[in-house]
Amino acid sequence: MELQNVQSVLGMIRVGGLITAGVVLLFTVLLARTLTSVLVRAGDRFLERRLLLNQVAAFVRFGVYFIGILLAVVSAVELRQETILALSGTIALALGFALKDLASSVLAGLTILIDKPFQVGDRIMADGTYGDVVAIGLRSVRIATLDDNLVTIPSSRFLTDKVSSGNAGELNMLVQMDFFIGMDQNVERGVQILEEVLTGSRFCYLKKPWVVLVNQVETGGHFAVRLRAKAYVLDTHYEKPFESDVTRRLMKAFAAENILPPARLVRVVGGDAPPTMELVA
Repeated sequence: MELQNVQSVLGMIRVGGLITAGVVLLFTVLLARTLTSVLVRAGDRFLERRLLLNQVAAFVRFGVYFIGILLAVVSAVELRQETILALSGTIALALGFALKDLASSVLAGLTILIDKPFQVGDRIMADGTYGDVVAIGLRSVRIATLDDNLVTIPSSRFLTDKVSSGNAGELNMLVQMDFFIGMDQNVERGVQILEEVLTGSRFCYLKKPWVVLVNQVETGGHFAVRLRAKAYVLDTHYEKPFESDVTRRLMKAFAAENILPPARLVRVVGGDAPPTMELVA
């Protein structure tokens, strides 16, 4: 019985159609890559439309591959009705076991495209990987990390694991930066300098609210004052240049104002003089 099923399956394959199917698949890959490349380059040129064009590229690539694979199968396989009916159960069972994981990832990819927990161009944290979504494919999602690595994660992982999106479909994104100064330093002046440096950065998106928060923390076994800056960057691509620009200019301004980093201090009390703080080596 099994031998008959195998013979029936082999009888469905058209040898002459295999070449056509190969040509169709090759053309499908080239077309998908070309259209994706064109749309991505257009997004890099027209920044205000970049995320939209990246989303269109994901749908186009998905559609081209689906149609191409379907045409290749039709070209290579002779779909006779009686053969299909006879072998439908066997083929379905075999494919069910062989393609279970692939089917799960494909359905997950469709869910991502429709539900949009994130989209191409978003900067996300997923499965311990932080970076930009560059492709949502039939089977997997590709993320370009900030150190220029391309990480591929099966789409099915995104249906069960937590995913955080920093920009949620927008170009701008909230960036949080922490800076520390000593307990005995001029906190008010430090906040003022940080505000000036933050809003003076060419990467800062001032159309959204920004803030500098102050609190006392313990770091390195001693207390310090933490200045936490929260502001939006113009484009997710400038996240690290934004942090670098603010940090560099802030350190220069703090040095000019003699605002020092945290250090271990002791309180000295003596006589009628008010208590003072002294640095411990």
